[in-house]
Amino acid sequence: MMQTRKPKIRLGKLPIALAIAALLGTTAYTVPGLLEQPANAATDLSKTFDNGAPAAGFADLVERVQPAVVSVQVRGAVQRSQRQRQRMPRGYGMEDFFKQFEDRFGGQQFRAPRRHSNSSGSGFVISEDGFVVTNNHVVNNGATIKVKFANGDEHEAELIGSDPKTDLALLKIKANGKKFSFVRFAKTPARVGDWVVAVGNPFGLGGTVTTGIISARGRNIGTGPYDDFLQIDAAINKGNSGGPAFNLKGEVVGVNTAIFSPSGGSVGIGFAIPAHLAGDVVADLKDDGNVTRGWLGVVIQPVTKDIAEGIGLDEAKGVIIADVQGGSPASKAGLRNGDTILTLDGKTVESPRDLARKVAAIKPGAKPTLELIRNGERITKTVTIAELPGQKKLAKADTMADEPKVSLATLGLELTPSGGDGVAVVDVDPDGPAAEKGLRPGDHILEVAGIEVQDPESVASAIERADRKGRKSVLLLVRSGENQRFIAIPLKRV
Repeated sequence: MMQTRKPKIRLGKLPIALAIAALLGTTAYTVPGLLEQPANAATDLSKTFDNGAPAAGFADLVERVQPAVVSVQVRGAVQRSQRQRQRMPRGYGMEDFFKQFEDRFGGQQFRAPRRHSNSSGSGFVISEDGFVVTNNHVVNNGATIKVKFANGDEHEAELIGSDPKTDLALLKIKANGKKFSFVRFAKTPARVGDWVVAVGNPFGLGGTVTTGIISARGRNIGTGPYDDFLQIDAAINKGNSGGPAFNLKGEVVGVNTAIFSPSGGSVGIGFAIPAHLAGDVVADLKDDGNVTRGWLGVVIQPVTKDIAEGIGLDEAKGVIIADVQGGSPASKAGLRNGDTILTLDGKTVESPRDLARKVAAIKPGAKPTLELIRNGERITKTVTIAELPGQKKLAKADTMADEPKVSLATLGLELTPSGGDGVAVVDVDPDGPAAEKGLRPGDHILEVAGIEVQDPESVASAIERADRKGRKSVLLLVRSGENQRFIAIPLKRV
């Protein structure tokens, strides 16, 4: 039996375990007679139901959809562990006895027998020919995969493709042309307050049903750049990963993936990948076994109220470009650091994560338009989207030159030329405005108020110009290690 460690995350100041449900489970065990159901002919189980709360409970819905839900049982080979021979101390009169074994095995180490890791999760059938959706972490590194239906039928399955960025995987049941009952992804987005029915394989028990509502949408729990989770309060436990969350129409509104929990058990906060995202990823996996995403090649951050003031915007909206990667589509289209992106192909850009998802959904080669604000003026750029590369290019870290240091009391900084791009921060007044905004020794200031700076004097001059224009804050483009970001520092205390 294999168990995984529960990664810790922080929500506010409270440490909370992010329990990835399937690999924390046990080998599936089915109580005899508990899950016995008659075999079903191939049927589209996503029938239309009354959208109101069922007066007689959820039994009709569960009876209809449960034949398409499976337990996913994964077995992975583990290398034999070598066990060192223990030598008997000399002087006990047993040397000759143990020497015969040393001679027989030629001095080789004894080996422990090969072990196999076993884990279980959940999944659901999405087509009559046996395609099954589950989580990537359920089947990752699995040597053999089996799916087990509620009526006891078992079949081997093969991995068609997986996408670690969204934690989704697609399996194909090996069944020699047999047809299966299946369910469909919902086309209408789930709303907060909608009923939800989760079906899965918690703790390896087999088909288990829990109910609740959609508690929230668009949750970012820090698992990747495309986080867009539904939060549900239907009980989700170890082994539920990859299982479906249904609406009252019998459609899949989400793929259960993770839980927040201080103990590893359900506390009524579960997360599911929404149907619209899961459906698109699964379609790509079915086509060629991997997911192709669009790539723009920028580092972006939200436009806060301070940043909006620093660049002269009336309100905080869009995202601001902190860095443009060399050779990227953005670079070729002429995008610059400090450009504020308002729309992509006419659609409002709400946040960095929103832009990342929008760009990822665009096919490479497409040419969307970006509406930008540059130096206070609205401009439009057309960019040719490329395919997201497998490895992220990293800029070289600057080295700090041994140069005279210059104090900038208005910001609480001590600066020196960096010998490369920008100006190096060598000291920060802990009570100054720069420290309050997160500047640290070792950071590099690349731009001030949209102007590139190469020495402390140019920093001071740019700040003075911003002050003369009546700006309440000045916008700095700062590099910290390999990352760049904009920081708006107030010019005057109020």
